[in-house]
Amino acid sequence: MIESPTERLTARVTELRRTIHRRPELGFEEHETAALVERELASLGIEYRRVAKTGVVGVIRGALPGRVVALRADMDALPITERTGLPFASEIEGKMHACGHDAHTSMLLGAAHVLAGMRDRLHGAVVLLFQPAEEGPGGAEPMIAQGALDDPRVEMVAMLHVDPRIHAGEIGITPGPVNASADELYITVRGKGGHGAYPHTAVDTIPAASAIVLALQNIAARETDPLKSVVVTIGTIEGGYRNNVIADEVKMSGTLRAHDPGVRDGLEARVQRIVEHVASAYGARAEVRVLRGYPPVVNDVPLAESLTRYLREHAPEITIHRLSPTMGAEDFAYFARAVPGVHVRLGVRSEAEGAVHSGHSPEFRIDEAALPVGVRTLVGFALAGTAGELQTSS
Repeated sequence: MIESPTERLTARVTELRRTIHRRPELGFEEHETAALVERELASLGIEYRRVAKTGVVGVIRGALPGRVVALRADMDALPITERTGLPFASEIEGKMHACGHDAHTSMLLGAAHVLAGMRDRLHGAVVLLFQPAEEGPGGAEPMIAQGALDDPRVEMVAMLHVDPRIHAGEIGITPGPVNASADELYITVRGKGGHGAYPHTAVDTIPAASAIVLALQNIAARETDPLKSVVVTIGTIEGGYRNNVIADEVKMSGTLRAHDPGVRDGLEARVQRIVEHVASAYGARAEVRVLRGYPPVVNDVPLAESLTRYLREHAPEITIHRLSPTMGAEDFAYFARAVPGVHVRLGVRSEAEGAVHSGHSPEFRIDEAALPVGVRTLVGFALAGTAGELQTSS
């Protein structure tokens, strides 16, 4: 059985979470959070090092031979003004832990407490990855580039992410795709400006841009296998000068998302074709620029399935769901591409606690009753992985 955290440890994890929540920091600005992590690791006698500016890598070495596994938590907050009314709400205007990274960090520190206390019974080694800048510009790649997975060499990796879709204390493990890729789309439509009273003398970019927005939805409706997921969203439109002037230029930005790498790879060419041809039909010209962002998160199938079996055997009271993938993105994808990985969802929903809002909402909150279950799940992955009880595809 995987033992539940003691009341004392649960209280400590909750305290850490609230401390981090009060002092949110954006990507690569997590100086206070990283220092807190380092103090906690030092108090446990866990070796650690800095990587990627504000990232922290800790290593717990067991006394018994075994495999090397990693546990990852992200630390950064979002540029959102909090509206929860919690007694430990953000003390920094315009910054908030609106996605649960404060909980992720505190639960990983809780798991560190448990694992450090059983070094004499621990196989292999557990690498603790405290990652900056998940919300952007991305901290996983620089951590990997600076050797976070190399000393000791990690063989598999897991992360927890809070999820308001399921009740507090339940978890979700899904083999295969779980998060989408996220690429940035920028479109510029150029025409010929003029007086609004004489449209026949100009090339109006506003109707051209409007037609482009509608035409792009054809990618999902008619050009993609209905059994595969794709999102083409235009999020901003800028153009024009005043009510009686025909706009000579319109700029748009959006996001392209997919679970299937093949679908993702074909999106840019489809967008290019539609945008250029629709603009041409209106007598305008258009340019398309796509910036690649995070790739899809794909859980290693044998790892996800064997972890599910292990938890059902060793923690049977925890309800495990196989959740549908989401179109949200996660830069854990880079860790899961480097070594077999599994992204686990932790339910934090509670109507009684008001924990019903989605991530990135100024009203986002979690039911802290889920925290010890998260600690227990991370410890379970570490124990099973280091002892060789989990299978991977490689």
